[in-house]
Amino acid sequence: MRRSLIALVTVLLVALATCGPPDGARYTRKRAQDSLKKLEAPGLVIGEFRLTKVVDGDTVRVDGLDSSLRLIGLDAEETFKKQADRLAADADFAKYLIDLRGDHKRPVKAATPLGEEAKAWGKAFFEGVTKVRLERDNPKEIRDRYERYLAYVMAEKDGRWINYNVEAVRAGMSPYFSKYGYSRRFHQEFVDAEREARAAKVGIWDPTKAHYTDYDERKPWWTARAEFIAEFERQARDRDDYINLTDFDALRRIEERLDKEIVVLGTVGEVRLGDRGPSKVMLSRKMFGDFPIIFFDKDVLASTGVSAWRGEFIMVRGVVTVYVNKHNGRRQLQLVVNTPGQVVLSDIPGLVRPGDEPGADAGASTP
Repeated sequence: MRRSLIALVTVLLVALATCGPPDGARYTRKRAQDSLKKLEAPGLVIGEFRLTKVVDGDTVRVDGLDSSLRLIGLDAEETFKKQADRLAADADFAKYLIDLRGDHKRPVKAATPLGEEAKAWGKAFFEGVTKVRLERDNPKEIRDRYERYLAYVMAEKDGRWINYNVEAVRAGMSPYFSKYGYSRRFHQEFVDAEREARAAKVGIWDPTKAHYTDYDERKPWWTARAEFIAEFERQARDRDDYINLTDFDALRRIEERLDKEIVVLGTVGEVRLGDRGPSKVMLSRKMFGDFPIIFFDKDVLASTGVSAWRGEFIMVRGVVTVYVNKHNGRRQLQLVVNTPGQVVLSDIPGLVRPGDEPGADAGASTP
């Protein structure tokens, strides 16, 4: 283990030394893409780049990187893209938010004056910064479902690397966003930064400013999702049969366990009810590359309650099988579920699990 850690540190130091452009040199698109091809493998450091644009409080662009970035731990409010939204917000901000929410069960994204302030704050933060370093939270999580790099943006200031993601939370430009899991590397820093911002009543925590008014609804929802992911990771520690579908090597690991039992973590996407054949629950992994959970018994599917968990995390235990399409010969890895207890739902505020309805005998199940 010690030799492995030393080897990993050595690889990261070499990456740092070789990925970044020399001071004063433009990081060309070709050079950036060549570096990123080498760094598409797991590791904590993506590379060093020149910052080209602050799009908003949680989106930046860098020179030479075609893929956009999803900044870990951040969810700044939106900037105004439509003049009609700006006028509606200026006329009656409370009504503007209510109208946008409509009959949605969950809070929605909306352009706000605080979103504009977050963008301005981001521009001021990066003023005079000549290069940024992009880092990952987990070596196995390289891109998200939409092929965006998952990243922390480190800015070099006065000879030190400063974590923009954490500082944006400290300034009240975003809450600590844990909807897709807690930060593994900077969790406590994010928690402390949000606590400071709340205490100081800055940014989104300033009651005199125009911003979302439903953070008390958003935060418990995000926390419930993060806790579910954390529990999966605790169970998965030192086990190769627990697989997070967002990991870059998820499909390879599933293939290696063909005809064996595994437990997967993913979010519920499309639910396809079969008329004469099996029903499928597609777990979100990549666009046009979701992973199918197969139910041959529709009553079993209904008993899991999974259809009400669209967009939410679940854990599924099952045996890996392969379906071969008789028309085109394509192979599809899949997981077969025969009993409701093979599916565990996340504990999401506002969603009721089967068996937890008033008057029902609640039964706990584990994967």
